[in-house]
Amino acid sequence: MSKEGKEAIFRNLGASNHSNGTREENDFYATDPLAMELLLKEEEFNKNIWECACGQLHLSNVLENNGYTVRNSDLVQRADKVEQLDFLSEENKTKWHGDIITNPPFKYAQEFVEKSLELIDDGNKVAMFLRLQFLEGKRRKELFKKYPPKYVYVFSGRVNCAKNGDFKTYNSSAMSYCWFIWEKGHKGDTIVKWIN
Repeated sequence: MSKEGKEAIFRNLGASNHSNGTREENDFYATDPLAMELLLKEEEFNKNIWECACGQLHLSNVLENNGYTVRNSDLVQRADKVEQLDFLSEENKTKWHGDIITNPPFKYAQEFVEKSLELIDDGNKVAMFLRLQFLEGKRRKELFKKYPPKYVYVFSGRVNCAKNGDFKTYNSSAMSYCWFIWEKGHKGDTIVKWIN
Protein backbone atom coordinates (compact mmCIF):
# COMPACT_ATOMS: atom_id res chain seq x y z
CA MET A 1 0.00 0.00 0.00
CA SER A 2 1.26 3.47 -0.82
CA LYS A 3 2.24 5.98 1.86
CA GLU A 4 -0.70 8.20 0.84
CA GLY A 5 -3.11 5.26 1.18
CA LYS A 6 -1.84 4.43 4.68
CA GLU A 7 -2.10 8.06 5.76
CA ALA A 8 -5.69 8.21 4.46
CA ILE A 9 -6.61 5.17 6.55
CA PHE A 10 -5.09 6.68 9.69
CA ARG A 11 -6.85 10.01 9.03
CA ASN A 12 -10.20 8.23 8.71
CA LEU A 13 -9.56 6.41 11.97
CA GLY A 14 -8.81 9.70 13.67
CA ALA A 15 -5.16 9.01 14.47
CA SER A 16 -3.95 12.51 15.20
CA ASN A 17 -0.34 11.79 14.34
CA HIS A 18 -1.37 10.88 10.79
CA SER A 19 -3.81 13.69 10.04
CA ASN A 20 -3.45 16.47 7.52
CA GLY A 21 -2.37 19.75 9.05
CA THR A 22 -1.54 20.34 12.67
CA ARG A 23 -3.77 19.50 15.61
CA GLU A 24 -5.30 22.46 17.39
CA GLU A 25 -3.01 23.24 20.33
CA ASN A 26 -5.63 22.67 23.03
CA ASP A 27 -7.57 20.04 21.07
CA PHE A 28 -10.46 22.42 20.36
CA TYR A 29 -12.80 20.69 17.95
CA ALA A 30 -16.27 22.19 18.34
CA THR A 31 -19.32 19.94 18.28
CA ASP A 32 -22.09 20.46 15.76
CA PRO A 33 -25.05 21.76 17.84
CA LEU A 34 -27.20 19.13 16.13
CA ALA A 35 -25.53 16.53 18.38
CA MET A 36 -26.96 18.24 21.47
CA GLU A 37 -30.37 18.75 19.90
CA LEU A 38 -30.62 15.04 19.09
CA LEU A 39 -29.51 14.00 22.57
CA LEU A 40 -32.16 16.18 24.22
CA LYS A 41 -34.82 14.22 22.33
CA GLU A 42 -33.62 11.10 24.16
CA GLU A 43 -32.43 12.25 27.59
CA GLU A 44 -33.58 14.61 30.32
CA PHE A 45 -30.99 16.27 32.52
CA ASN A 46 -30.80 18.17 35.78
CA LYS A 47 -31.80 21.79 35.23
CA ASN A 48 -28.24 22.80 36.23
CA ILE A 49 -25.57 21.79 33.71
CA TRP A 50 -21.82 22.34 33.79
CA GLU A 51 -20.30 22.50 30.31
CA CYS A 52 -16.67 22.20 31.40
CA ALA A 53 -14.98 22.32 27.96
CA CYS A 54 -17.44 24.75 26.42
CA GLY A 55 -15.31 26.23 23.63
CA GLN A 56 -17.45 28.81 21.84
CA LEU A 57 -20.70 27.71 23.55
CA HIS A 58 -22.04 25.52 20.71
CA LEU A 59 -23.55 22.97 23.11
CA SER A 60 -24.29 25.49 25.87
CA ASN A 61 -26.45 27.63 23.58
CA VAL A 62 -28.63 24.62 22.69
CA LEU A 63 -28.98 23.73 26.37
CA GLU A 64 -29.91 27.29 27.35
CA ASN A 65 -32.43 27.48 24.49
CA ASN A 66 -34.04 24.38 25.99
CA GLY A 67 -34.42 25.88 29.47
CA TYR A 68 -31.27 24.66 31.20
CA THR A 69 -29.05 26.83 33.38
CA VAL A 70 -25.47 26.35 32.20
CA ARG A 71 -22.15 26.98 33.91
CA ASN A 72 -19.60 27.53 31.13
CA SER A 73 -15.90 26.91 31.68
CA ASP A 74 -12.88 26.08 29.55
CA LEU A 75 -9.11 26.04 29.71
CA VAL A 76 -9.12 28.89 27.14
CA GLN A 77 -11.67 31.69 27.13
CA ARG A 78 -13.04 31.70 23.57
CA ALA A 79 -16.34 33.48 24.24
CA ASP A 80 -18.05 35.83 26.67
CA LYS A 81 -19.67 34.19 29.70
CA VAL A 82 -16.87 31.62 29.90
CA GLU A 83 -15.03 31.00 33.17
CA GLN A 84 -11.36 30.24 32.45
CA LEU A 85 -10.69 27.04 34.39
CA ASP A 86 -8.54 23.93 34.09
CA PHE A 87 -11.22 21.34 34.81
CA LEU A 88 -8.65 18.64 35.56
CA SER A 89 -6.56 20.71 37.98
CA GLU A 90 -6.01 19.51 41.53
CA GLU A 91 -7.56 22.76 42.79
CA ASN A 92 -10.88 21.92 41.11
CA LYS A 93 -12.52 19.91 43.89
CA THR A 94 -15.83 21.72 44.31
CA LYS A 95 -18.81 19.37 44.24
CA TRP A 96 -21.32 20.04 41.45
CA HIS A 97 -24.98 19.50 42.30
CA GLY A 98 -26.15 19.03 38.73
CA ASP A 99 -25.13 17.21 35.56
CA ILE A 100 -21.97 17.62 33.46
CA ILE A 101 -22.16 17.61 29.66
CA THR A 102 -19.25 18.24 27.29
CA ASN A 103 -17.11 17.23 24.34
CA PRO A 104 -13.76 16.89 26.14
CA PRO A 105 -10.33 16.97 24.49
CA PHE A 106 -10.09 13.36 23.31
CA LYS A 107 -6.60 12.81 24.71
CA TYR A 108 -7.98 13.63 28.18
CA ALA A 109 -11.42 12.09 27.77
CA GLN A 110 -10.98 9.40 30.40
CA GLU A 111 -9.68 11.95 32.90
CA PHE A 112 -12.72 14.17 32.19
CA VAL A 113 -15.07 11.24 32.79
CA GLU A 114 -13.40 10.27 36.07
CA LYS A 115 -13.21 13.85 37.34
CA SER A 116 -16.86 14.51 36.43
CA LEU A 117 -18.04 11.40 38.27
CA GLU A 118 -15.95 12.45 41.26
CA LEU A 119 -17.59 15.90 41.39
CA ILE A 120 -21.28 15.05 40.92
CA ASP A 121 -23.81 13.60 43.36
CA ASP A 122 -25.21 10.06 43.17
CA GLY A 123 -28.00 9.89 40.62
CA ASN A 124 -26.68 12.77 38.56
CA LYS A 125 -25.42 12.33 35.01
CA VAL A 126 -22.29 12.83 32.95
CA ALA A 127 -22.74 13.05 29.17
CA MET A 128 -19.63 12.98 27.01
CA PHE A 129 -19.56 13.38 23.23
CA LEU A 130 -16.78 11.03 22.14
CA ARG A 131 -15.52 8.97 19.25
CA LEU A 132 -16.96 5.49 19.08
CA GLN A 133 -13.33 4.35 19.44
CA PHE A 134 -13.54 5.35 23.10
CA LEU A 135 -15.07 1.90 23.68
CA GLU A 136 -11.67 0.36 22.88
CA GLY A 137 -8.57 0.12 25.03
CA LYS A 138 -7.35 -1.91 28.00
CA ARG A 139 -7.13 1.12 30.27
CA ARG A 140 -10.68 2.15 29.42
CA LYS A 141 -11.90 -1.41 29.97
CA GLU A 142 -11.08 -0.87 33.64
CA LEU A 143 -12.94 2.46 33.57
CA PHE A 144 -16.04 0.77 32.13
CA LYS A 145 -15.87 -2.02 34.72
CA LYS A 146 -15.73 0.51 37.54
CA TYR A 147 -18.14 3.03 35.97
CA PRO A 148 -20.33 1.38 33.34
CA PRO A 149 -22.14 3.93 31.19
CA LYS A 150 -25.91 3.65 31.46
CA TYR A 151 -26.40 4.42 27.76
CA VAL A 152 -24.31 4.86 24.64
CA TYR A 153 -26.16 6.76 21.91
CA VAL A 154 -24.55 6.04 18.55
CA PHE A 155 -25.25 8.41 15.67
CA SER A 156 -26.54 6.48 12.67
CA GLY A 157 -25.60 9.47 10.50
CA ARG A 158 -22.39 11.47 10.73
CA VAL A 159 -22.13 14.35 13.17
CA ASN A 160 -18.98 16.41 12.76
CA CYS A 161 -16.59 18.45 14.82
CA ALA A 162 -14.94 21.60 13.48
CA LYS A 163 -11.33 22.48 14.23
CA ASN A 164 -11.22 25.82 16.09
CA GLY A 165 -15.01 26.02 15.79
CA ASP A 166 -14.80 26.82 12.07
CA PHE A 167 -17.97 25.19 10.76
CA LYS A 168 -17.74 27.07 7.44
CA THR A 169 -14.76 25.09 6.18
CA TYR A 170 -15.02 21.70 7.87
CA ASN A 171 -15.83 18.68 5.74
CA SER A 172 -17.86 15.61 6.52
CA SER A 173 -15.99 13.14 8.67
CA ALA A 174 -15.32 9.43 8.39
CA MET A 175 -15.22 9.32 12.19
CA SER A 176 -18.12 7.92 14.19
CA TYR A 177 -19.24 9.76 17.31
CA CYS A 178 -21.62 8.93 20.10
CA TRP A 179 -22.88 10.20 23.43
CA PHE A 180 -21.77 8.26 26.49
CA ILE A 181 -24.16 8.73 29.43
CA TRP A 182 -23.07 7.86 32.95
CA GLU A 183 -25.48 8.02 35.89
CA LYS A 184 -23.46 8.06 39.08
CA GLY A 185 -24.15 4.89 41.02
CA HIS A 186 -25.37 2.89 38.01
CA LYS A 187 -24.07 -0.70 38.18
CA GLY A 188 -26.01 -2.49 35.42
CA ASP A 189 -25.18 -3.30 31.83
CA THR A 190 -24.73 -0.56 29.26
CA ILE A 191 -27.59 -0.13 26.78
CA VAL A 192 -26.68 0.91 23.25
CA LYS A 193 -29.20 3.00 21.31
CA TRP A 194 -29.11 4.71 17.92
CA ILE A 195 -30.10 8.30 17.24
CA ASN A 196 -30.36 10.50 14.11
